[in-house]
Amino acid sequence: MSVRRSFLAICSAAILAVAQPAAAQHAALDPQAWTDYKTKFLDTNGRIIDNGNGGISHSEGQGYGLLLAYLANNQADFEQIWYFTRTELLLRDDGLAVWKWDPAVTPHVTDTNNASDGDLLIAYALALAGSAWNKKDYLQAAANMARAILSRVVVNAAGRTLLIPGVDGYRAPGRKDGPVINPSYWIFEAIPVMALLAPSDRWQKLSDDGLALLRSMQFGPRKLPADWVSLRAKPTPADGFDAEFGYNAVRIPLYLARAGIGDKALLARLQQGMTVEGDEPATIDLVTGKPKDLLSDPGYRIVNDVVACVVSGTKLPASVRQFAPSLYYPATLQLLSLAFITEKHPECL
Repeated sequence: MSVRRSFLAICSAAILAVAQPAAAQHAALDPQAWTDYKTKFLDTNGRIIDNGNGGISHSEGQGYGLLLAYLANNQADFEQIWYFTRTELLLRDDGLAVWKWDPAVTPHVTDTNNASDGDLLIAYALALAGSAWNKKDYLQAAANMARAILSRVVVNAAGRTLLIPGVDGYRAPGRKDGPVINPSYWIFEAIPVMALLAPSDRWQKLSDDGLALLRSMQFGPRKLPADWVSLRAKPTPADGFDAEFGYNAVRIPLYLARAGIGDKALLARLQQGMTVEGDEPATIDLVTGKPKDLLSDPGYRIVNDVVACVVSGTKLPASVRQFAPSLYYPATLQLLSLAFITEKHPECL
């Protein structure tokens, strides 16, 4: 056995032990829910369509699609999504994916910058699927991406290890208030798997510093993080972006829960800060503390319900257990939430 194949075999076993992927034994997603999702958002070429954003596709959506296909234990759908991802998005020369693919323009890719959360999701899903289904090509692709993420978008700045949102545009000197981060790009559950694929102690530092930043970022009267944060001095909402707890940040509590980070004080602060009018989540103006957009879709509301389950054992209400997808983003959050509760907290069903 070659050194590379030996490494992949060891890595595969370690990923199975660390991530305990559901697909190794069974599907964490209800088959009908996955069917409804792919009918709505997956085209025949393997493209996940963001129907709330002009019908574009992006690396985040492809990564989510791969992860959900894995959780549905559907190898054919996974391969279909991976085919589009590797042929249409893995166009850069550094091993990362371009962030956006637009069907309305030619060429379909006009901005070749990456998005580090999309890269993490793709590599993570490939690692899980490769381990569970004994697909060495998936593991090799995951390892290649993990090394690229570590070398290109995991950076040291101001004594911290950070995940910058993309290779270009978020650091000084080009960005005067750089480095700028997006706290929702820390997909905490993926980081230990990245450390197995591309061994380095910087992964643990990345996780620790990301969590410390979330604890410290308490902006405005509701004490919430912003979608985009400047770390040039002390953390502050970044220039040129709305100072808001927005559509990006709403997924942070779900990412914490899925990673098994049981910081009840942090989870409760996020849940309380994003909740208005009883139990309805909202995007929040961080200056005034007032809600901007009410998030009534079950895919947003379930994030609060996941926190309530993790913190106090509260059962999920029937309204968020029913899956009737409308928009790509909340539908994705809802399926990730339902899969997590099914696997880790069935007592809340």
